[in-house]
Amino acid sequence: MEAFWISLGVIFVAELGDKSQLMAMTFATRFKPWPVLAGITIATTAVHLVSVAVGGLIGDALPTTAISIIAGIAFLGFALWTLRGDELTEEESQKAKRTTRNALIAVTVAFFLSELGDKTMLATITLATQHGWLGTWIGSTVGMVAADALAIVVGRLLGRHLPEKAIRYGAAAAFAVFGVLLLVQPLL
Repeated sequence: MEAFWISLGVIFVAELGDKSQLMAMTFATRFKPWPVLAGITIATTAVHLVSVAVGGLIGDALPTTAISIIAGIAFLGFALWTLRGDELTEEESQKAKRTTRNALIAVTVAFFLSELGDKTMLATITLATQHGWLGTWIGSTVGMVAADALAIVVGRLLGRHLPEKAIRYGAAAAFAVFGVLLLVQPLL
């Protein structure tokens, strides 16, 4: 359960202001919310399963202290990445706007491809090096789907009147706190 709750919280925060959330909002303006959410769930489930497998292999191969230091540095890097912000490229935005075929397939493929190598995938790998794969997989998937569901609802209700800077700074601060805690943990 610890792996579930930690992963849910970390990935939820990581997803705030991420380009995947922007894609979710874009798709939600074009399609009904349920196929968009289902596509996000399918893609996230697959990507995060691969992530925890990679994290589990790395976790078995490295000593605990090294994992904690690497994870701490990674989370500080995620904080900087979050501060920098994510934006949809013009090509990604146009692709989301012009897709008119089956919404479920379009969203699933777009999300799967956009999550490969994304900070939420890397954060899930990092979490899986320290926690059980099942709890990390389910927690990270639920966290990401919840954050994107929030983006769909808020995007449909408020449009572009979201406080992007506040969301970005809050998410970056949370990553920084996790990073510092992971770096301090081997010293205790």
